[in-house]
Amino acid sequence: MEEIVRKTMLFDFYGDLLTEHQREIYEAVVLNDTGYSEVAQEEGISRQGVHDLVRRCDRQLEAYESKLGLMERFLRIRQDALTIRSEAERIGADRIKELADKIVGEL
Repeated sequence: MEEIVRKTMLFDFYGDLLTEHQREIYEAVVLNDTGYSEVAQEEGISRQGVHDLVRRCDRQLEAYESKLGLMERFLRIRQDALTIRSEAERIGADRIKELADKIVGEL
């Protein structure tokens, strides 16, 4: 999985577990692609401080995923639902296909 997609998904799953300050800076740098220097100037901290905070957040988010596995579980369920949908389409089971679409849509 591409690194930025993984970081975005981890933030979606576990971002609320970060402090507000961490969330704001991580979101600015990783999700909004704002430069370290610009964020540092806005926050009144050093560029290195922003860099360190983002790296710490990356480690924290990865640790949450390692312990809880919510993202991996989500991806596995989504893939299973897509496989069910594909098989239902192949055999012409429209109701099963509809249910699989509903599951994927709700994920």
